[in-house]
Amino acid sequence: MGKPIVAIVGRPNVGKSTLFNKLAGKRISIVEDTPGVTRDRIYAEAEWLKYNFTIIDTGGIEPESEDVIISQMRRQAQIAIETADVILFLVSGKEGITPADEEVAQMIRKSKKPVVLVVNKIDRLKEEENVYEFYNLGIGEPIAISSSQALGLGDMLDRIVENFDDNLLDEEEDEYIRIAFVGKPNVGKSSLVNKLLGEDRNIVSNIPGTTRDAIDSYLETEEGKFILVDTAGIRRKSKIKNEIERYSVVRTYAAIERADICILIIDAEQGISEQDQKIIGYAHEMSKAILVLVNKWDLIEKDNNTMNNFKKKLQVELAFMPYASFLFISAKTGQRVHKVLEMARNCYDNYNKRIKTGVLNDVISKAVMMKEPPVVGLTRLKIYYATQTGVKPPTFVFFVNNPKSLHFSYERYIENQLRDSFDFSGTGIKMEFRERKE
Repeated sequence: MGKPIVAIVGRPNVGKSTLFNKLAGKRISIVEDTPGVTRDRIYAEAEWLKYNFTIIDTGGIEPESEDVIISQMRRQAQIAIETADVILFLVSGKEGITPADEEVAQMIRKSKKPVVLVVNKIDRLKEEENVYEFYNLGIGEPIAISSSQALGLGDMLDRIVENFDDNLLDEEEDEYIRIAFVGKPNVGKSSLVNKLLGEDRNIVSNIPGTTRDAIDSYLETEEGKFILVDTAGIRRKSKIKNEIERYSVVRTYAAIERADICILIIDAEQGISEQDQKIIGYAHEMSKAILVLVNKWDLIEKDNNTMNNFKKKLQVELAFMPYASFLFISAKTGQRVHKVLEMARNCYDNYNKRIKTGVLNDVISKAVMMKEPPVVGLTRLKIYYATQTGVKPPTFVFFVNNPKSLHFSYERYIENQLRDSFDFSGTGIKMEFRERKE
C-alpha cells in the first residue's frame, strides 16, 4: 500500500541535492507558484528494478553548530530519519571522515533503521582508495559513487532496494484503506477524526497547530477497514515560526505519499486558501483519491442556494482537479459526518477500479471517431491500442505512432472521455503514451 521512503542524510556540501536530482530524474526547482508544487520541495518519486519509492532530500546536518538555519536543518533531517524506511548516509570521498560525519553516524545508529553508507565525489578510479577510511564509521560497507557523473548509482540502488520489505505493510494492515486528513491548522481535523472514532483519540483545542505529528488510528465499520491519519496543519511559509511546527510539515507530506485517500478539510467561514491548494495539489500530483470536506457548516447562514454557490466557487478554485468529491459537514454537531467514510469508500473503489481491455478500446475508438486528433507539426496522432496497467491510481498506457504528436488539449479530451464512460469521480488517473509501430 505504501511506497518505501528513503532519506538522504549527511553534513552540508557532500552532494545530497545533486544525488537527489539524479535519482528523481530531473532538476527540481526550489520555488514554483503552481498549485500543488511545494516550496523547498524535498520529496520526489524514484524507480529501480521492480520498486517504486520516495526519496527525501534533507538539509545538511552540522551537529555542533549553533547557527539557527543549521539547527533547523538538523531537526528536519532527524524527522526524515524517523520517517524513512531506509537511510542513505552520504559522505564526501574528497575530504575523508570529519567530526560532523561521526556525529551524524551516531544519530543514524540510534534510529536502528537500515543504512546504506555512500561515499560521494569518487570521480576517478585512483580515488577509490579513499573509500576504505569510511569503514571506521561503523555503519557498514561503503559504496563509492560520483553523483555528478552518475557513476556507481546502480550498485547503490541495488543495495537500497535490498533493504525494502516486499510486504512493507503486513497482510493485516494491507486490508486497511489509509486516509490522510489534511488542511490548515484549526480547521477541525482532529475533531472529525475523534467523531469518526467515537472517542477523544487526538488532542483538540482552539490553538492552531495542536497536532504535531501524523497520528494513525484504526477503525472498522460497515464501509470497511480504515487507517485514519490525523496530520498537523500546514500554514503559509511566512507564518511558520515554531521550529517543531515547521518540521511537522515533513510528516504531513509523508502521510500524503502513503495515503490511498486524501481528505482536505476547509473551514467554511474562511473558505479555501492558496495553502489549501498547495496541500491538496500535492495529493493531486500523486494522483491520489481526493475528497474535500467543508467543515463548520453549522456556522454559516444559509438559503436554498448557499451550498451550490459555495461548491461552484470551490470548483473554480480547485479547477486543476475537477474530479474531486465534495461534502459539507460539521464535526462539532455531527452533521453529515456519517457520510464521510461512505464517500471515502466510493472514492477508494474508483481509485482501485480496473477496466477490461476490450471495453476500454471500444471507448477510445469511439472517442477518436467523434474527434480526430489535431495535426502537431507534420504528424497526426494515431492511437493503436490502449490497456490499463495498474490501479491505485488507475493507470492507462496508450500505444501511438508518435507521442510528440499528442497535443495537451487532446490528452485532456481523452481523459474526459474515460471519465464520462467510467466512474472515476473522486480519484486521479494516470495516462502514458508510448510509441509503437503500426
